[in-house]
Amino acid sequence: MSGVRAYVRSAPGTYVWLVVLLVTTVALHHMPPEFEEHFLRRRSTNLHELSRNPVRALVASAMWIESGHWVPYAVLYSVFHAPAERWLGTARWLGVCALAHVLASLVSEGALLGAIRRGVVPQAAVFTLDIGVSYALAGVIAVLGYGIAVPWRYAYLSAVVVVFGLPLGTGPTFTDFGHFVAVLIGLACYPLVRGRGKAWNPKETLAGFRG
Repeated sequence: MSGVRAYVRSAPGTYVWLVVLLVTTVALHHMPPEFEEHFLRRRSTNLHELSRNPVRALVASAMWIESGHWVPYAVLYSVFHAPAERWLGTARWLGVCALAHVLASLVSEGALLGAIRRGVVPQAAVFTLDIGVSYALAGVIAVLGYGIAVPWRYAYLSAVVVVFGLPLGTGPTFTDFGHFVAVLIGLACYPLVRGRGKAWNPKETLAGFRG
C-alpha cells in the first residue's frame, strides 16, 4: 500500500485530474438520460461552443469523459500520464497536455468547419459532440517515447504512429484526425524533454529482473 501511495504522490497532477474525472463521471451517471447529451454538448469543444466561449469550452471539455467509463482511464493515466509527469515534472507534463488538447481540438474543429463550408458535412455538425481527455492522452503517449532508449524508442514510436494513424485510412472521423494531430504535437514537444535524465532501457530492466 505504501508503494501505491508513493506512486500517486510522485504524479500529483495526474491523480488530481483523475479525481476530478471520477467526480464528473459519477455526476454524469446520476443525470437523466434525456439531459445528459445536452449537458455534455454545452461542455464540448464543438464549433458552436468554441465560437461563443473558447476558453470555457476547452477547459470544460477536459473535465468529462463522454463514455462514462472511468476505470479504463484510470489505467491509461497510470500507465502513460503518471510516468510522463514523473519524468518531465508536473509543469512540463501539463504543458504537453495543454498543447495537445488545445491545438488538436482547434485543428480538428477547423477541419470540420472547412468541411461544412464545402458542403461535405451538414451545417448541424457545428453542434457535434467533441469532449474528453483523449487528445491530451495521445500527446503524452507520443512524447513519452523520448524517455525510452534507442532502439526501443523507434519501435514504440512506430507503434504509436500506426495505432493512431490507422483509423485515418479506414473511414476516419474528425476525432481520429484530432488524435493523430495530438500525436504529432506530442512529438513536436521534444525541446521540453531534453536534459530530463537517462532514458529508460527495457534491456536493463529485464536484466535486473533476471539478476
